[in-house]
Amino acid sequence: MAGSAFEDTEAAKRAHLYEHKITGYFIFSCIVAASGGALFGYDLGVSGGVTSMDDFLKRFFPKVYRRKQEHLKETDYCKYDNQILTLFTSSLYFAGLISTFAASHVTRKKGRKASILVGSISFFLGAVLNASAVNIAMLIIGRILLGVGIGFGNQAVPLYLSEMSPAKIRGAVNQLFQLSTCLGILVANFINYETDKLHPWGWRLSLGLAVVPATIMFLGGLALPETPNSLVEQGKFDEARKILEKVRGTSKVDAEFADLVDASKAAQAIKHPFRNLLKRKNRPQLIIGAVGIPAFQQLTGMNSILFYAPVIFQSLGFGSNASLYSSLITSGALVLASLISMAFVDRWGRRKFFLEAGSEMICYMVALAITLALEFGEGKTLPKGTSYFLVIIIFLFVLAYGRSWGPLGWLVPSELFPLETRSAGQSMVVCINLFFTALIAQCFLVSLCHLRYGIFLVFAGLIFIMSCFIYFLLPETKQVPIEEVSYLWAKHPIWKHIVRDEQRTEGK
Repeated sequence: MAGSAFEDTEAAKRAHLYEHKITGYFIFSCIVAASGGALFGYDLGVSGGVTSMDDFLKRFFPKVYRRKQEHLKETDYCKYDNQILTLFTSSLYFAGLISTFAASHVTRKKGRKASILVGSISFFLGAVLNASAVNIAMLIIGRILLGVGIGFGNQAVPLYLSEMSPAKIRGAVNQLFQLSTCLGILVANFINYETDKLHPWGWRLSLGLAVVPATIMFLGGLALPETPNSLVEQGKFDEARKILEKVRGTSKVDAEFADLVDASKAAQAIKHPFRNLLKRKNRPQLIIGAVGIPAFQQLTGMNSILFYAPVIFQSLGFGSNASLYSSLITSGALVLASLISMAFVDRWGRRKFFLEAGSEMICYMVALAITLALEFGEGKTLPKGTSYFLVIIIFLFVLAYGRSWGPLGWLVPSELFPLETRSAGQSMVVCINLFFTALIAQCFLVSLCHLRYGIFLVFAGLIFIMSCFIYFLLPETKQVPIEEVSYLWAKHPIWKHIVRDEQRTEGK
């Protein structure tokens, strides 16, 4: 709330006067809102599992099914190379990318709660359409509706959590969104593992059960309070004050409420936040927070593994059930990694997690590529020892990603933007994130077919580049109040030249 940030010295002087208690009302609000991450996570987990199910492929992609059986006639890497099949997955993210701009308007004008409700309704309708699909057109339209739901959810939920949480625990509370996403992936893989045994309609159950998180999010959303930030922006000061007192568990909220009102006035004074984001003084936030981190988060190759983990494992010679079981193991690693990150990120810092995990991820990608180059291709059957080694490597890669680029890809951008560009910055983060998610989803299988094991070397190279990006350009934001983050740029060996030049220009 004042989770949003203070830009003036008077606000900074009041920060030490904030009081709060962890109330049941606060916990309920955050858990319900964070369930929005489960929509994203469930789809990440379920779509890859469904596209590896024989019953699903026979009905909608018979060519892919036939190709899948022909181990000796073509490279095993190409069994699932089909642009319509990948469009089934990536259409959701293209829809989410476009809907993010509409979601930004609704979130700003109608409130965070409104966007959460719209997102849950759209996701529900998409799940129903996918479960009842009789042709590819119904599948794609259903995916588009799911994408709209995710676009609205990803726009509103992180913002809601940030505004509802006290400043001292904002980092951990923000990561509830990532934890919820990981739990959604875990549950989806478990469901796929069971429904794959139900012939010939198990895939319908996997897709249709997406209505459960959507229903939970909708019903919970009806009971959610609007954030005090949004209420103040709408001029509902009395209601905002009451909600603030209820969430904080105390009536002593004068200082925080005053900062909230001041921050809202400052934000409303900026008529063109996107244009403001392009100013030279905001260049670090634009390059690192709005573009670099959300793009690099997808270029690690992690979402490709999540999308197609069942497909990858099946291509590696595992049976259908075994592949889904392996995916269940990797999604469990993602949940474990999220808990590790929540527990230690405020102690060890963001940069250490990025750089240490990045080093590990490079090694795992290289090991994966070398193993596949030596042991896999042209219908070969992998030895059991090699297969288990690959599962372990992927498990460790997921564990490294899940405590670094996964959660920090959302947390760090939320810490970098100043008040006047925060709404525009969040829209850019979601937009860039979903664009690269869709791009990777659409290109991964065709790249796997043509580059074979080389695709994992490409990801290793990208991880090296993004680790250098973090090392040279990102200052440590651990325990730095949001209102003081702007001072970090003036002290940074690279950014200080850009920021100070702007300050000198404005001074003249």
